[in-house]
Amino acid sequence: MRFQLLGPLSVTDGRDVVMLPPSKPTALLAALLVRPGSVVSGDRLRDVVWGEEHPPTAKTALQSCVLRLRRLFAKYGIEDQAVTAVAGGYRVDADAETLDLLHFRRLVERAAASGTGSELYTLRSALALWQGGLLSNVPSDLLHRDEVPRLAEERLRVLERVCDIELEHDRCREALVDLWEVTRVYPAHERFAEQLIEALYRTGRQTEALAEYRRIKGHLRERLGVDPRAELQRLELAILRGEDLGRAGAARRPDAPGRPGAIDSSPSSTRPPAPSDDGSAPLPRTQVPDARADLSRISAPSGPVEPGAPTLAVPGAAGPFPPLPTVPGFTGREHEVASLVRLLTAGSPGGGSERAPLAVLSGAPGIGKTALALRVAHLVGRHFPDGCLLVPLTRPDGSPRPAEEAADELRTALSAGPGAGRVLVVLDDVVHPDQVRPLLTAYAYGAAIVTSRMGLPALVATHGGTVHRLGALDPEQSRALLAAVLGRDRMAAEPSAAIPLAAACGHHPLALRIAAARLLTRPRLRLADYADWLRHDPVGRLSLADDPRMSVPQRLDEALRRLPPALAEAHLRLASSSHDPVTAAGAARLLGLPEDAAEQLIERLLDAGLLEEGQPGSFWTHELLRAHARRAAGASAGHVPALLRPPRHGELPRLDGSRPAAVG
Repeated sequence: MRFQLLGPLSVTDGRDVVMLPPSKPTALLAALLVRPGSVVSGDRLRDVVWGEEHPPTAKTALQSCVLRLRRLFAKYGIEDQAVTAVAGGYRVDADAETLDLLHFRRLVERAAASGTGSELYTLRSALALWQGGLLSNVPSDLLHRDEVPRLAEERLRVLERVCDIELEHDRCREALVDLWEVTRVYPAHERFAEQLIEALYRTGRQTEALAEYRRIKGHLRERLGVDPRAELQRLELAILRGEDLGRAGAARRPDAPGRPGAIDSSPSSTRPPAPSDDGSAPLPRTQVPDARADLSRISAPSGPVEPGAPTLAVPGAAGPFPPLPTVPGFTGREHEVASLVRLLTAGSPGGGSERAPLAVLSGAPGIGKTALALRVAHLVGRHFPDGCLLVPLTRPDGSPRPAEEAADELRTALSAGPGAGRVLVVLDDVVHPDQVRPLLTAYAYGAAIVTSRMGLPALVATHGGTVHRLGALDPEQSRALLAAVLGRDRMAAEPSAAIPLAAACGHHPLALRIAAARLLTRPRLRLADYADWLRHDPVGRLSLADDPRMSVPQRLDEALRRLPPALAEAHLRLASSSHDPVTAAGAARLLGLPEDAAEQLIERLLDAGLLEEGQPGSFWTHELLRAHARRAAGASAGHVPALLRPPRHGELPRLDGSRPAAVG
C-alpha cells in the first residue's frame, strides 16, 4: 500500500485509489505524513485538527482520532505503517516505496547526481507524481497555511530546473507548455516570467514576449509597488535590441548553479528566428562546420558560433546580418544535403556571365524544406563570407508577399550588410515563380535556395538550377529524429515502439516532432500506447494546444486555402477515395472529367505537393493527406472543370479562392 500526499490525500494499492474523506482523522494523517518519520507533538496535532483555539477535550479526542486511523490502516492491510505513539507525540514511518513525497525527493536527488542526459527525464518523472490540488481534501487551515506552501515550493524548484534544462537544450516550445500554466497560477513569480519571456522570444514570438513583460511589470507595480528585478529588465532590453539569446542566454542565467552572471545586454542586431518548415524552432547560434567535412556527421547537433558564421535577415532588419538559426535534432536527408553542398561550394560564383547556383526544395506542407535549407546554409556558410539571408515569401497568416516588397527588402538588407557579393539567400515558402524572379536579379552574385510547396517548374525553366523534391523520411531516419528530440534514454526504454510510432505519424517530419513534443511533456506515457492512440485519428491528434502552428490539420488546411477552391475540392475527393494509386483514367471516372482534363488536374496536384509520383502515370497520396481528406471530404465536384484553366502569367493564388491578382 502507498500513501499519496502530493494531491488529495489518498491510499492506493497500485490499482485502486481510495480518496480519504474530509475529516479530523484525515487532517491528523496529513500532519504526520508531511513530516514522515519525525515526531509531531500532540500540541501541534491538536492545532492542526481543531485550530489554535481547540476545545478542552481535544487531548482525549486526539487519541480517538489516532484509534480511528489505526482501524483505517488495518482495513487496508497497512498495519506496519501504523501511527506510533512516542514520548511527546506521534509518528508515522514511511519510505520512498510507501509515500509519494519521499519518492519525489528521491527522484530529485537521483536527477541531481545523474548526467545531463537523464536529468530531465528523471525530473519529469518526479513532477508526474503531483496529482491535483495539494491536500485539497484535508480540512486544516494550519496545514494549508504552513505546510502546503512549503511542499509547493519543492515542486516549483524542480519545475524551474526542468524549464532551465529545456531552454539550455533549445527545447523552448516544450518549456512553453509548463510556463504558460505556472505563470498564471503564480503571476508574481519573476523567474518563471523570465523563462516564459525568453522561450517566447526564442521561438520567434517577440510581440508576445514583450506583452508578457508588460504583464509581470504591471502586476508587480499594482500589487507590490515595485519594479521587475534587474534580470527581467535586462531581458526586456535584450529583446528590444533584438539580441541573440539562444543557448548562451540559458547559460547566463544568474541563479543557475555554476553559471556566470546575468544576461549580457551588449548591443546586437539579432532577431528572433522564424519557425522551420517541419515545425521545429530554429535556434540562433551554431557552429558552422566546413562543407568538406564528413557528411555522415551532418545530423549531429551544432555547437557554439564561430567567426564567419552564416547570417539571417528578417523583415525590417538593418545593419549586419544576425547569425543564421539552426534546426535542433536535424536528421536524415543525407543524399539531398550532399548534393546541395556540392552545388553551392563548387567553383566561385560571381565571375563573368556565370549564373549563380540555384536550388529549389519542394514538397508537401511540413515535410522539412526550411529545415533542410537552413541545415545546408550552415554547412556551406564559410563559402559565403558576406553572410546568408533568409527572406520569407509569405506572411504569418500564409498569404503571399508581393514580389516587389520582398525584392525591396532584399536590396535594403544587402546594402546594409557587410558586403554585397558572396551572399547565400534562402527564399522561403515561395508561392509563385514571379515572386522569385525579381529577387534573383536583385543581387548579382552568390547563390540561392528556394523552398516551396510548389514544384516551380516555370522558374527552373527560366533560371535553371537543381530541383529536390522531399518526401517522407524512411523508417530509420524517423527513428533517428524521434531519438534526437525525445532523448536516447526514453527510446531505449521501449526499443521496439519507435517504428510503430513513426509509422503512425506517416514518417512525416512535422508529425514526428509534434508526437515527440507531446511525449516529452508526458514522461509516464508509453510510446507504444501513444502510437495506438494516434492510429485512431492520426491527423486530429497531431496538434499542440499551446501553438496553433504546431498542428498537422491546420498546416494542411492552410495549404488547401492557398489553392483555387475547385482544385482543393478535387484533391479532397481523390485523396478520400479508396483508389490508390491515382491514375488519369481513375481520376477521370471519379470526377466525371475527360481523361486529358484529369491528367492536367493530376499535374497541378503533383506540382502543389499533394501527390507523389511512383511509376510513370501512377501517383499516390501520403497517408496523412488521405486521413485529412477523409475528415474534410464531402464537397461537391461541380466547380472542378474551372480549375483546368492554367493561371495567367504573373498571377498568384488568393487564400480566399477569388480570382488571382497580378504580381508586383
